[in-house]
Amino acid sequence: MKIYFNISALALAAGLFSVHGMAATGALPQVTMMVGGIDKQIYLPYQLAQNLGFFKKYGVDMQLSTEHSGGVGAEEAMLSGQVDMSGAWYEHTIEFQQMGKEVIDIVQLSGAPGEREMCTTASGVKTPADWKGKTVGVTDLGSGTDDLTLYLATRHDLPSKDFTRVGVGAGPTLIGALQHDRIVCGMTTQPTVNAIEKMKVGYSAIDLATGDGVKKWLGGYLPSASVLARADWVKAHPAETQAVVNAMVATMRWISTHSAAEIADHLPADFVSNPLSTREEYINALTKDKGQFLPDGMMPQGGPETVLKIEQAVGKITKPVNLATTYTNAYVIKANTMLDAEAKAGK
Repeated sequence: MKIYFNISALALAAGLFSVHGMAATGALPQVTMMVGGIDKQIYLPYQLAQNLGFFKKYGVDMQLSTEHSGGVGAEEAMLSGQVDMSGAWYEHTIEFQQMGKEVIDIVQLSGAPGEREMCTTASGVKTPADWKGKTVGVTDLGSGTDDLTLYLATRHDLPSKDFTRVGVGAGPTLIGALQHDRIVCGMTTQPTVNAIEKMKVGYSAIDLATGDGVKKWLGGYLPSASVLARADWVKAHPAETQAVVNAMVATMRWISTHSAAEIADHLPADFVSNPLSTREEYINALTKDKGQFLPDGMMPQGGPETVLKIEQAVGKITKPVNLATTYTNAYVIKANTMLDAEAKAGK
């Protein structure tokens, strides 16, 4: 059974509540969050926040879990009430609004999806226009990588009928599809990107893993990894919501002031060293792609509009959209004010 305390969000945001006193009673309110692949580099802030002790520091007992292949998605688990929050992409708020469901992005962690279009060594692909007449790999048809692939093609005047998209999964299955020439390119993230380059199977033709990359290829920041929650849950739990945002913003500020190696030091060993990537390779990849993470948790200006354009281009939008209700910066602003006060006080 969850126990909730009547603590004002303002008091938490201002750092006026004694978390240590609360911890002494063993009564921190519990919050549950499922992440869409917690060991992926694009989703590292959630586990990092836990390992840095920020959730407890700012007043919640966070219970993290990860979605599994073939199981319920993180955003669906949040929507159905299986968990309180989800670590997932911002785009789901728009999709849920189309379904008449109110879901809010309460803190934005990345301004780029962390994806790269990896193309076979002999392909010569330089832009999406080069996909004409070829087969391109996505995680699954209808997935986020599929949406991005279609939008990239649209921006380069390539109709969907002029190339083929197939679902190839991620990791070893995507690598195998490239090796056996089932696809000319495939969209994926770290550590698969590293593995493809190490095996000399392919190269990064399109960078959607950095701010500069998404500005070039998508026309602006693409808000991706975030913390999502149902609007009714947020309304009923303002203190817990503020505490989670405080912890995540503190983590984003920590990421911006620490090296990739220091970040890796605070992640589980199997996240940074596994069959696809050595620790050194993980650190090198994170050094290259660390720019995807936003330093303050704020929704980047113009970001929601870019996401909406993609959703419209792939035909997922059939009703009017009110972007203003899909996210809020209110908790993030309070978090940054509180953290600035802490820094000034030398805490």
